[in-house]
Amino acid sequence: MARTLREHWDGTEATIGGWCSIPSAFSAELMGRSGFDWVCVDTQHGLIGYDQLVPMLQALSITATPAFVRVPWNQPDHIMKALDAGAQGVIVPMVSSADEARAAVAAVKYPPMGMRSWGPIRAALDVEGYSPELANRRTVVAVMIETPGGVENLDAILAVPGVDAVYVGPSDLALGHGMTPTLNVTDPEHEALIETVIEGCRRAGIVAGIHCDSVETVRRWHARGYGMFTVGSDAALMRQAATTVVAQAFEGSRDVVLPSTGQYA
Repeated sequence: MARTLREHWDGTEATIGGWCSIPSAFSAELMGRSGFDWVCVDTQHGLIGYDQLVPMLQALSITATPAFVRVPWNQPDHIMKALDAGAQGVIVPMVSSADEARAAVAAVKYPPMGMRSWGPIRAALDVEGYSPELANRRTVVAVMIETPGGVENLDAILAVPGVDAVYVGPSDLALGHGMTPTLNVTDPEHEALIETVIEGCRRAGIVAGIHCDSVETVRRWHARGYGMFTVGSDAALMRQAATTVVAQAFEGSRDVVLPSTGQYA
């Protein structure tokens, strides 16, 4: 039987997730059938609107893969609609203070823990005995630490009840601190910021996640204590594979420029 997102979080093993930025139910289904522990549908930087989000979540349900949605912003309407559509968790970008973390949790949780409005139109379909109490227990909240304020207020953010995980976007973390946005972290100051986050998560006993550009990067951050990973996205993986085929097919006879894969987060 497939594990829920909460069951992954209550375990001790690291998890690896797929990432969808292409607005396609078929792409989501392919990612769901690839063996990931979970898949995130990205409505912040991905090209995905609500009308595409719903069939993508339906496609992931077919594969029995639990789904996160990265919402466009820390707003109740974005969060509640993603959950009503069937997401088992949300990744909330640009959380810079404890008040912002509390606002995210409040939008996720039904009263008395929060302010989520009742209307689980898809969320309740395959959950026997769906109730506010059950939903509050099973839904996972991950806040993104990727701003100077988020780093400065890290301990206060992690102390907010209901925050289950931190997810680091290395590119925005660098950009906000005056560095070049990249997932391939080589700047010692950039690396120190990422270390600061994992140290805070250890103190709080909260899962630390990070967006990666390669398997080698996953191994690097796993060795430092991170436990939640994504590698690229459906768009990045497709483009990398396609350009590699072209380069290898004409190796030595044609100059092939491997373009940027559009990595972000």
